[in-house]
Amino acid sequence: MEETAAVAGTTVAFPGDSRGTTQTGVRLYNERLILSLIRRHRSLAKVEIARLTGLSTQTTTVIINRLEADGLLRAGEPQRGRIGQPSVPYSLNPDGAFGLGLMIGRRSSDLVLMDFAAGIRARRRVIYSFPAPEEIMAFAEREMPGLLAELPEAQHDRISGIGVAMPFELWNWEADLQTPPGALGKWRDFNVAAELSRRFVPWPVRVSNDATSACAAELTFGAGAAYRDFAYFYIGAFIGGGIVLNGSLFPGRSSNAGALGSMPIMRREENGKASLQQLIRTASIYQLERRLIAAGRPGTDIWLSPDDWSSFEEPLEAWVSEAAAALAQAITALLAVIDFEAVIIDGAFPVDVRHRLVERTKEHWAGMDRQGLTDAVVVEGSIGRDARAIGGAALPLLAAFARDHDVLFKD
Repeated sequence: MEETAAVAGTTVAFPGDSRGTTQTGVRLYNERLILSLIRRHRSLAKVEIARLTGLSTQTTTVIINRLEADGLLRAGEPQRGRIGQPSVPYSLNPDGAFGLGLMIGRRSSDLVLMDFAAGIRARRRVIYSFPAPEEIMAFAEREMPGLLAELPEAQHDRISGIGVAMPFELWNWEADLQTPPGALGKWRDFNVAAELSRRFVPWPVRVSNDATSACAAELTFGAGAAYRDFAYFYIGAFIGGGIVLNGSLFPGRSSNAGALGSMPIMRREENGKASLQQLIRTASIYQLERRLIAAGRPGTDIWLSPDDWSSFEEPLEAWVSEAAAALAQAITALLAVIDFEAVIIDGAFPVDVRHRLVERTKEHWAGMDRQGLTDAVVVEGSIGRDARAIGGAALPLLAAFARDHDVLFKD
């Protein structure tokens, strides 16, 4: 009988086997564990995998050989050491599996095809004034054939499914998005998963909150893997976030943990009046959009040129300053609750804007009263505007191959 991996003295619940430790359950768990370790470390040799998992070298070899034969792993060039046989590093095979992702945002949607190593193979995008369910479904149906055509037909059976990253309760944001009354009401009764399943069988469809998906992408594929505990801000049209504890995404009892946009902060208006408002009213891109419009610029310029905001200078400077001051308040409040190792800030903006916002946030944070708080590092995210789309496309891949099957979804 195969061995179980040593997991910090805890009782292991195996995917697909919640009531016992059958051979199949153990094998599947060990395969997922090894794939997750290799994803986190980028590449590992068999001896390193055996040491990290507690499995014997023989069992590790059997599993690695099986995963390589299945096309999920690929062997690298042998690395010669001082003594013994050369060490062969194994990494994920990008062609091993694929995920389709649909990111539904408040101003734009992305449809992506992602490989097993989080590489975006193809992308389609649509921009709109507000998200209408029938228009987004039409966009997905129209663009899906061209997206799939960029993948050799022989690899279509390696597509694991469709993941949707979207804001929850979209109908609550009509006033902030300045949409016509009732324009978002259709989302109340619209079942995204059922509609996509109807149009794109046979693939399974999974849905997650967009900011939660972005946080999962940072943890799984980005710099977040370096931290055991971190708070994550993702700044899109509206700011959202996520919480990672002990190396795993923490969804909370209602899957609403990390709703950081709802955090109260003190905001000062241009007339000098201060009021307690939610972070979302300050550190969200829709506020920059309004500044551009007030300056005589089309607000759509933000979404039409997502990688270059160099022409926005005056409105952008005002927005960065205000958003950074608000983020510094939010970070201080977060650290009073949990002593996070890091706070990660990312968003749907150019890399230079992200750097500028994070540096300005650290400047404001340095001036905050932090007596009694444990310090944390405030760092930039590593994925950027693709984080939500990558997180969405990762949903079916994590369901099929990740160790923490229940992190993002509850069946």
